[in-house]
Amino acid sequence: MKVLVVDDETDVQVLFEQRFRREIRGGEINFAFAHSGEKALAYLNEHASECVLILSDINMPGMSGLELLRLIKTTYPVPPPVVMMITAYGDADSYDQAMQLGADAFLTKPLDFTNLKEKLKTVL
Repeated sequence: MKVLVVDDETDVQVLFEQRFRREIRGGEINFAFAHSGEKALAYLNEHASECVLILSDINMPGMSGLELLRLIKTTYPVPPPVVMMITAYGDADSYDQAMQLGADAFLTKPLDFTNLKEKLKTVL
């Protein structure tokens, strides 16, 4: 399964590679990383058929994760990738917006990687 992680914090890449090292070594999951909504769209334009799941931060400079979610759901409708939104702010407004735009899950930071791995298994 190919997972695109979108977050403006560059240290997220190391964190995911550490937490999923067994799954990466076993070939169960491959990660790609984009550090902005714009870079995520550029990646998807070239690799749309590869991405099964997108994990996106909501609060990023430039294009927000919510705007990225809207564009993903309207640009790649068949089959739509699973999109899980991640935020440090678990406020009701962000949750409501994400769900209205078609998010498949809403996760808060700091991420519970055990919970995330369970969610990813359901996508597999």
